Amino acid sequence: MYVSKVETAKQINFLASARYQSFTTQVEQTGVAANAKGRKIVPAGTIYPKNDATAKGILLNDVDVTEGPQPGALVVEAYILEARLPVAPDEAAKTALTEIKFR
Repeated sequence: MYVSKVETAKQINFLASARYQSFTTQVEQTGVAANAKGRKIVPAGTIYPKNDATAKGILLNDVDVTEGPQPGALVVEAYILEARLPVAPDEAAKTALTEIKFR
């Protein structure tokens, strides 16, 4: 039994341009529900830390926080395709994300 099924991530590209600025941030597992396989994954395109006036950026990649807080890439400056995000950004979040332009 040395062979197992390989799973690949399916991630939608929400960047409207190849130019963006991101920084490393600590992604917490608070409030993240486990999926069918018991993994707690914060999806790419999530407005972090919350979709409100406290927003600091958008996660560039999926982050698995099953084992605890993990580092993740937080986009702070970019052109973003709003319709491709997993959750539509709140107006307060759009205002807080001053360097992100939504298209």
